[in-house]
Amino acid sequence: MTDGAVSRPVRVLLADDQPLLRTGFRMVLGAEDDLDVVGEAGDGAEAVDLARRLLPDVVLMDIRMPRMDGVTATRAIVSARLPVRVLVLTTFEQDEHVVGALRAGASGFLTKDVPAEDLVAAIRTVAAGDAAMSPRILRRLLDRFAEMLPDPAAAPARALDPLTDREREVLTHMARGLSNAEIARVLSVSETTVKTHVGHVLTKLRLRDRVQAVVLAYETGLVRPGR
Repeated sequence: MTDGAVSRPVRVLLADDQPLLRTGFRMVLGAEDDLDVVGEAGDGAEAVDLARRLLPDVVLMDIRMPRMDGVTATRAIVSARLPVRVLVLTTFEQDEHVVGALRAGASGFLTKDVPAEDLVAAIRTVAAGDAAMSPRILRRLLDRFAEMLPDPAAAPARALDPLTDREREVLTHMARGLSNAEIARVLSVSETTVKTHVGHVLTKLRLRDRVQAVVLAYETGLVRPGR
C-alpha cells in the first residue's frame, strides 16, 4: 500500500454451526477497528453461498458442519477462484483434517482454543496474502511428513526444477518459518527482492500461498524437520 493510502477493514465471514461460538468470535473481532464481520453461516453450503455473494477477505471456517463440511466448502470456494481466503478453525487436530484442509486450499489452520490475540493476528496475516498455522499443528504436520519424506541424501524431486538456485534458497527459508524480512537479512537483499522471489516460487510451482509452498518443500525433501 502506498504512503497516505487509507486501509479498509478486513471483511470476515464466520462459518460455524454453533451460534454461541459465532457470537463469541463476533465479539472478539468486533473489538478490532480493522476487522469487520460481514456475515455468518451455520453450515458449509451456506458458507460457500455467502462467500460468493459477499466476497469477504477471509472466511473463518469450521471443519465439522452439517450439509457440507469445512474441507469441502473450502475446496468449493478455492475452486471458484473467488478473491477469498479461508482460515480453518477447529477443535480437531487429526492429521487428515489438517492435510485435507491445506490440500483444499486453506491459507491457515488454527484450533479453537487459540488465544484471541493470535486469532486476530492470523486473520490479518491471511488477509494480507500470507499463511497462518498454530505451532502445535505445524509440529504435527511436520512429524507426519518426516515419516514419508525421501532419503535426505537424495536430490529434491523434479517438481522443483522450474526454480532458480536463489528461488530454491528462498523456498528453503520459507519452509523453515522465516518471514520475508528475516529472509532478506539472511540473504543480504531487500525485502522487495524477497517478495519478488516468493512470487516467482508460487507462480512457477502453481501454488496458492506460502502454506502450500512449505508443504511442497517438505514433501520433496528440500527441507526436513529439525534441519
